[in-house]
Amino acid sequence: MTIARSPQKAYDLEERTFQFARDVRLFVKTLPKTIANIEDIRQLVRSSGSVGANYREANESIGRKDFAMRIKIARKEAKESAYWLRVINETNLLKNADEACRLIQEANELKRIFSAILEKSKRNIP
Repeated sequence: MTIARSPQKAYDLEERTFQFARDVRLFVKTLPKTIANIEDIRQLVRSSGSVGANYREANESIGRKDFAMRIKIARKEAKESAYWLRVINETNLLKNADEACRLIQEANELKRIFSAILEKSKRNIP
């Protein structure tokens, strides 16, 4: 099963992080319901949703330190999402392994974007 997605990348980062969380949820619905998968899915669903939630909180931050902390958390959650996706991908015989790989790539891209935002925000601190 391939999950439908617009052919154009989302450049609105709030929307892009939402699409990531949505796509993860659609992907996990296709997985076998084993004990291991259920636990891995729980972790993945939490971390994938936390990416966007923390990015949105960063946008509403009360100061530079709060902004940086929220971006660091969003980056950490993206990295964790990539980890759980890899665990799921490598411990199952997935018919949609290509979707797992795409989601891993998206998690890694989000992690790099948050790293770049963090670096740029450090340079702008007087």
